[in-house]
Amino acid sequence: QVQLVESGGGLVQPGGSLRLSCVASRSIFSIGVMGWYRQAPGKERELVASITTSGVRNYADSVKGRFTISRDGAKNTVYLQMNSLKPEDTAVYYCRSTLDGMDYWGLGTLVTVSS
Repeated sequence: QVQLVESGGGLVQPGGSLRLSCVASRSIFSIGVMGWYRQAPGKERELVASITTSGVRNYADSVKGRFTISRDGAKNTVYLQMNSLKPEDTAVYYCRSTLDGMDYWGLGTLVTVSS
């Protein structure tokens, strides 16, 4: 099993930045692909960014050039650095991992981009 805990969300003005953190209960290198997803009100959950154990990164087109996914193995933590935030980035952001064919999700952290 894997427990995931997200943090770092909050209210930010358009053009601002936030860094989200996802702390895993075990080594992130034992988990497989880890990803950040988001769900806006009335919309389906969507992939924002992911990173494999070998470090291959993947981004949604809507965040390329603005968001960066990274990790710290010593802290069992995956980060999402979000720059140039837009109102349409407003959503609950979730961390996800897959282990032995099972998906694990955190409870999410709310990001609100508004002036």
